[in-house]
Amino acid sequence: MTRQLAAAVAVAAALAPPARAATDPSIEPLTVGAAAPVPPTIVTAAPAAQSPWLALRLSGYIQADGVLYSQASEDQVDPSTGAPLNQTRYLIRRARIHLDIDHGRMAGALEVDFNTVNGASAGLIDAEVTVRARARDDTGRPWGDASMGLLRTPWGYEVLERDQDRFFLERSTVSRALFPGVFDLGVRLRGGWRFINVQLALMNGDPLADRTFPVQDPNRAKDVVGRIGVTGRRRRVVFSAGLSGLSGVGFHAGTPATKDVLVWRDQNQDGIVELSEIQVIPGSPATPSENFARLALGADAEVTVAMPRLGPLGVFAEVMWASNLDRGVVPADPVASGRNLRERGWVVGVIQQLGPHYAIGGRFDYYDPDADAFEVQGASVVPVSASFTTWTGTAAWCWNALDRVTAEYQHVTNPLGLTASGVPTTLGSDTFTVRGQIAW
Repeated sequence: MTRQLAAAVAVAAALAPPARAATDPSIEPLTVGAAAPVPPTIVTAAPAAQSPWLALRLSGYIQADGVLYSQASEDQVDPSTGAPLNQTRYLIRRARIHLDIDHGRMAGALEVDFNTVNGASAGLIDAEVTVRARARDDTGRPWGDASMGLLRTPWGYEVLERDQDRFFLERSTVSRALFPGVFDLGVRLRGGWRFINVQLALMNGDPLADRTFPVQDPNRAKDVVGRIGVTGRRRRVVFSAGLSGLSGVGFHAGTPATKDVLVWRDQNQDGIVELSEIQVIPGSPATPSENFARLALGADAEVTVAMPRLGPLGVFAEVMWASNLDRGVVPADPVASGRNLRERGWVVGVIQQLGPHYAIGGRFDYYDPDADAFEVQGASVVPVSASFTTWTGTAAWCWNALDRVTAEYQHVTNPLGLTASGVPTTLGSDTFTVRGQIAW
């Protein structure tokens, strides 16, 4: 009976849910709403030598959106793709299921996404295998780990912030332009000592939402990207900051050779072929594919202050400088443009909790995909601004830290608009969206 009781205790301990931990130890997200446990990305469990059982944890969340107003929406379809241009609709932005696997020094994570953004679709988001260091710090956490697979890019503040933790509905324009999709295939090393955290990764350089080669790699060169961060806490104040850098190689696809083409244009509409209506369009030789260098540097900081009676007040800021790195909004191709494209952007935001169940926030972000943009006006070449600016106001009712209903209005300045006569103009892109989120 004693042996049976001991065996039952061992089985119960092995099947017990593992302790929870944050996705990135270098970033402590602002908790909005009543306190609630946060689902983990990396879980801790007893070493495999103590138990042959495998620890598993299943978590997930759903984000259902109602776009009640979209200034750029039209009851038309895109003539080139056939996709509807209407954006005033209801949709499932994200419905994700996350599985954590823990077996002592070995761990893994798997996450899949379901959404209706461009029709009903499903896909892989996160899939990684991790080996932890044997040595541990005073808190019992490993000093570092190494991961391989489909990983979160170690960059800045917004890229490392999980979608279910983010108070604002979506990331800023500059973040979505330079790092679309967040996840990329590669190898990552993470480590920390006291208040310092370091992440370094070797990645393909074509993340999930890349506009040209998503989760593929058209060249042998890899992107080196990393972040070094510091965190601190003093009484009512929590502070974190970091520096990020990227050095990589982009790809310009070549074109095949084309033949001469004979074209007949019936200009007088008489149905008779005339010599004056025949035109020869000469062919062109093939052009080779080329690689180009891309670089980026970023800095981020966040301060959270516990305000009496109200709750946490969070302020964050992030700035980025890059060259030829845009992969999501206006894809950079210096080979086609004949010059390097300098990108720059920054974002600043504030979030104030109002008691246990309410919160408000504001954010401003600026992104210039081409700091040297110009256009020809008559006989003159004049500089132009190609920058995007977005003002965001958000209010939320929070049942707890992750379950909430959010209303958000965005005032967007989009420089890519054209008038009916083809003259560049600012495109109206304001939106008002309501989101319901639930997590488990």
